[in-house]
Amino acid sequence: MAHEQICLVEDEDKVSSFIKKGLQENGYHVDVFADAAHALAALMEQSYNVVIMDVMLPGISGIDLCKQLRKHRPYLPVLMLSALDTVDDRVNGLHAGADDYLVKPFHFNELLARIEALLRRNHLPAEEDHILSFHGLKLNTWDKTAERDGKQIALTAKEYNLLELFLQNPNKLLSRDFILERVWGINFDTGTNTVDVYMNYLRNKIQKGFDQKLIHTVIGMGYILKA
Repeated sequence: MAHEQICLVEDEDKVSSFIKKGLQENGYHVDVFADAAHALAALMEQSYNVVIMDVMLPGISGIDLCKQLRKHRPYLPVLMLSALDTVDDRVNGLHAGADDYLVKPFHFNELLARIEALLRRNHLPAEEDHILSFHGLKLNTWDKTAERDGKQIALTAKEYNLLELFLQNPNKLLSRDFILERVWGINFDTGTNTVDVYMNYLRNKIQKGFDQKLIHTVIGMGYILKA
Protein backbone atom coordinates (compact mmCIF):
# COMPACT_ATOMS: atom_id res chain seq x y z
CA MET A 1 0.00 0.00 0.00
CA ALA A 2 1.11 3.53 -0.74
CA HIS A 3 1.81 6.07 1.99
CA GLU A 4 2.44 9.13 -0.17
CA GLN A 5 0.94 12.53 0.61
CA ILE A 6 -1.06 14.09 -2.23
CA CYS A 7 -2.23 17.68 -2.52
CA LEU A 8 -5.40 17.95 -4.62
CA VAL A 9 -6.43 21.41 -5.83
CA GLU A 10 -9.93 21.15 -7.30
CA ASP A 11 -12.95 23.42 -6.79
CA GLU A 12 -15.60 21.02 -8.12
CA ASP A 13 -16.83 19.06 -5.09
CA LYS A 14 -17.97 16.03 -7.09
CA VAL A 15 -14.62 15.73 -8.85
CA SER A 16 -12.51 16.23 -5.73
CA SER A 17 -14.64 13.73 -3.74
CA PHE A 18 -14.34 11.16 -6.53
CA ILE A 19 -10.55 11.55 -6.73
CA LYS A 20 -10.00 11.66 -2.98
CA LYS A 21 -12.10 8.54 -2.36
CA GLY A 22 -10.29 6.57 -5.05
CA LEU A 23 -6.84 7.60 -3.90
CA GLN A 24 -7.60 6.87 -0.26
CA GLU A 25 -8.79 3.40 -1.23
CA ASN A 26 -5.36 2.92 -2.79
CA GLY A 27 -3.56 3.95 0.39
CA TYR A 28 -2.78 7.59 -0.35
CA HIS A 29 -3.28 10.45 2.08
CA VAL A 30 -5.10 13.31 0.31
CA ASP A 31 -5.53 16.96 1.32
CA VAL A 32 -8.12 18.82 -0.77
CA PHE A 33 -8.08 22.57 -1.45
CA ALA A 34 -10.72 24.44 -3.44
CA ASP A 35 -8.53 27.40 -4.39
CA ALA A 36 -4.91 28.11 -5.26
CA ALA A 37 -4.15 30.49 -2.38
CA HIS A 38 -4.90 27.97 0.37
CA ALA A 39 -3.18 25.22 -1.58
CA LEU A 40 0.01 27.26 -2.03
CA ALA A 41 0.13 28.10 1.68
CA ALA A 42 -0.11 24.39 2.54
CA LEU A 43 2.49 23.46 -0.07
CA MET A 44 4.94 25.88 1.53
CA GLU A 45 4.43 24.35 4.98
CA GLN A 46 4.00 20.64 4.35
CA SER A 47 5.79 17.91 2.42
CA TYR A 48 3.74 16.43 -0.39
CA ASN A 49 4.80 13.79 -2.89
CA VAL A 50 2.51 14.81 -5.75
CA VAL A 51 0.25 17.76 -6.55
CA ILE A 52 -2.88 17.31 -8.66
CA MET A 53 -4.32 20.64 -9.76
CA ASP A 54 -7.16 21.77 -11.98
CA VAL A 55 -6.46 24.50 -14.51
CA MET A 56 -9.72 26.37 -13.92
CA LEU A 57 -9.70 27.57 -10.30
CA PRO A 58 -11.36 30.55 -8.60
CA GLY A 59 -8.98 33.47 -8.23
CA ILE A 60 -5.51 32.29 -9.16
CA SER A 61 -5.60 29.79 -12.04
CA GLY A 62 -3.88 26.42 -11.98
CA ILE A 63 -1.40 27.74 -14.55
CA ASP A 64 -0.37 30.61 -12.27
CA LEU A 65 -0.37 28.35 -9.22
CA CYS A 66 2.02 25.98 -10.97
CA LYS A 67 4.33 28.84 -11.93
CA GLN A 68 4.42 30.10 -8.34
CA LEU A 69 4.95 26.60 -6.97
CA ARG A 70 7.92 26.03 -9.26
CA LYS A 71 9.75 28.99 -7.69
CA HIS A 72 9.73 27.21 -4.31
CA ARG A 73 9.31 23.50 -5.13
CA PRO A 74 11.04 22.95 -8.48
CA TYR A 75 11.12 19.16 -8.19
CA LEU A 76 7.67 18.41 -6.78
CA PRO A 77 5.67 16.36 -9.34
CA VAL A 78 2.60 18.16 -10.70
CA LEU A 79 -0.28 16.53 -12.58
CA MET A 80 -2.56 19.10 -14.20
CA LEU A 81 -6.25 18.40 -14.86
CA SER A 82 -8.33 20.27 -17.42
CA ALA A 83 -11.43 20.06 -19.57
CA LEU A 84 -9.43 21.97 -22.20
CA ASP A 85 -8.01 19.59 -24.78
CA THR A 86 -6.26 21.59 -27.48
CA VAL A 87 -2.54 21.23 -28.13
CA ASP A 88 -2.00 24.83 -26.97
CA ASP A 89 -3.76 24.11 -23.67
CA ARG A 90 -1.55 21.11 -22.97
CA VAL A 91 1.59 23.00 -24.01
CA ASN A 92 0.67 25.94 -21.75
CA GLY A 93 0.26 23.59 -18.81
CA LEU A 94 3.60 21.91 -19.42
CA HIS A 95 5.34 25.25 -19.96
CA ALA A 96 3.95 26.45 -16.61
CA GLY A 97 5.85 23.60 -14.96
CA ALA A 98 3.43 20.67 -14.95
CA ASP A 99 4.97 17.22 -15.34
CA ASP A 100 1.85 15.67 -16.86
CA TYR A 101 -1.54 16.77 -18.20
CA LEU A 102 -4.78 14.76 -17.99
CA VAL A 103 -7.95 15.79 -19.81
CA LYS A 104 -11.37 15.60 -18.15
CA PRO A 105 -13.36 13.41 -18.10
CA PHE A 106 -10.91 10.61 -17.34
CA HIS A 107 -10.98 7.07 -15.97
CA PHE A 108 -9.69 6.84 -12.41
CA ASN A 109 -7.33 4.00 -13.34
CA GLU A 110 -5.56 6.31 -15.77
CA LEU A 111 -5.19 8.99 -13.10
CA LEU A 112 -3.78 6.40 -10.71
CA ALA A 113 -1.34 5.09 -13.31
CA ARG A 114 -0.06 8.59 -14.06
CA ILE A 115 0.46 9.34 -10.35
CA GLU A 116 2.40 6.10 -9.95
CA ALA A 117 4.50 6.98 -13.00
CA LEU A 118 5.32 10.41 -11.55
CA LEU A 119 6.34 8.83 -8.25
CA ARG A 120 8.62 6.33 -10.01
CA ARG A 121 10.14 9.01 -12.22
CA ASN A 122 10.93 11.29 -9.32
CA HIS A 123 11.86 8.49 -6.90
CA LEU A 124 10.56 10.37 -3.89
CA PRO A 125 13.10 9.24 -1.29
CA ALA A 126 15.58 11.38 -3.23
CA GLU A 127 13.16 14.30 -2.91
CA GLU A 128 14.13 14.49 0.76
CA ASP A 129 17.87 13.89 0.39
CA HIS A 130 18.50 17.57 -0.25
CA ILE A 131 16.59 18.79 2.81
CA LEU A 132 18.62 19.54 5.94
CA SER A 133 16.40 20.01 8.97
CA PHE A 134 16.62 20.57 12.72
CA HIS A 135 13.65 21.28 15.00
CA GLY A 136 11.51 23.03 12.38
CA LEU A 137 14.45 24.71 10.67
CA LYS A 138 14.80 23.49 7.07
CA LEU A 139 17.33 24.18 4.34
CA ASN A 140 16.80 23.10 0.74
CA THR A 141 20.24 22.60 -0.81
CA TRP A 142 18.81 22.35 -4.32
CA ASP A 143 17.08 25.70 -4.61
CA LYS A 144 18.96 27.34 -1.71
CA THR A 145 15.85 28.25 0.27
CA ALA A 146 15.39 28.23 4.03
CA GLU A 147 12.38 28.17 6.33
CA ARG A 148 11.48 27.73 9.97
CA ASP A 149 8.12 26.27 10.95
CA GLY A 150 6.92 27.05 7.43
CA LYS A 151 8.05 30.69 7.48
CA GLN A 152 10.37 31.54 4.59
CA ILE A 153 13.77 33.03 5.51
CA ALA A 154 15.74 35.14 3.02
CA LEU A 155 19.48 34.50 3.33
CA THR A 156 22.56 36.01 1.74
CA ALA A 157 25.12 33.62 0.24
CA LYS A 158 27.34 33.69 3.35
CA GLU A 159 24.38 33.27 5.70
CA TYR A 160 23.23 30.28 3.65
CA ASN A 161 26.71 28.71 3.84
CA LEU A 162 26.80 29.27 7.60
CA LEU A 163 23.40 27.70 8.15
CA GLU A 164 24.26 24.75 5.93
CA LEU A 165 27.43 24.14 7.97
CA PHE A 166 25.50 24.10 11.25
CA LEU A 167 22.73 21.87 9.90
CA GLN A 168 25.40 19.44 8.70
CA ASN A 169 26.88 19.45 12.21
CA PRO A 170 24.00 19.59 14.71
CA ASN A 171 24.89 19.39 18.43
CA LYS A 172 28.58 19.91 17.64
CA LEU A 173 30.63 22.81 18.93
CA LEU A 174 32.12 24.68 15.96
CA SER A 175 35.09 26.95 16.62
CA ARG A 176 35.46 30.30 14.91
CA ASP A 177 38.57 29.08 13.09
CA PHE A 178 36.68 26.04 11.79
CA ILE A 179 33.79 28.23 10.62
CA LEU A 180 36.17 30.68 8.91
CA GLU A 181 37.95 27.88 7.08
CA ARG A 182 34.77 26.12 5.95
CA VAL A 183 32.67 29.16 5.02
CA TRP A 184 35.26 31.69 3.87
CA GLY A 185 37.87 29.18 2.74
CA ILE A 186 40.85 31.22 3.94
CA ASN A 187 42.68 31.85 7.20
CA PHE A 188 41.64 35.19 8.62
CA ASP A 189 43.48 37.05 11.34
CA THR A 190 42.34 35.31 14.52
CA GLY A 191 41.44 38.70 15.92
CA THR A 192 38.77 39.30 13.29
CA ASN A 193 35.13 39.47 14.33
CA THR A 194 33.82 38.42 10.91
CA VAL A 195 32.28 35.20 12.24
CA ASP A 196 30.58 36.97 15.14
CA VAL A 197 29.12 39.62 12.84
CA TYR A 198 27.67 37.09 10.39
CA MET A 199 26.47 34.81 13.18
CA ASN A 200 24.47 37.75 14.55
CA TYR A 201 22.97 38.34 11.10
CA LEU A 202 22.03 34.65 10.81
CA ARG A 203 20.64 34.29 14.32
CA ASN A 204 18.46 37.38 13.90
CA LYS A 205 16.92 35.84 10.79
CA ILE A 206 16.29 32.33 12.08
CA GLN A 207 15.40 33.18 15.69
CA LYS A 208 13.59 36.51 15.65
CA GLY A 209 9.94 35.93 16.50
CA PHE A 210 10.54 32.40 17.80
CA ASP A 211 10.61 31.39 21.45
CA GLN A 212 13.25 28.69 21.08
CA LYS A 213 16.82 29.69 20.26
CA LEU A 214 18.72 27.16 18.18
CA ILE A 215 22.23 28.61 17.75
CA HIS A 216 24.06 29.20 21.01
CA THR A 217 27.33 30.95 21.83
CA VAL A 218 29.89 29.03 23.88
CA ILE A 219 32.03 31.84 25.28
CA GLY A 220 35.65 31.65 24.22
CA MET A 221 35.05 28.51 22.13
CA GLY A 222 32.54 29.05 19.32
CA TYR A 223 28.95 28.23 18.44
CA ILE A 224 26.66 25.22 18.59
CA LEU A 225 23.33 24.32 16.99
CA LYS A 226 21.18 22.62 19.60
CA ALA A 227 17.60 22.65 20.87
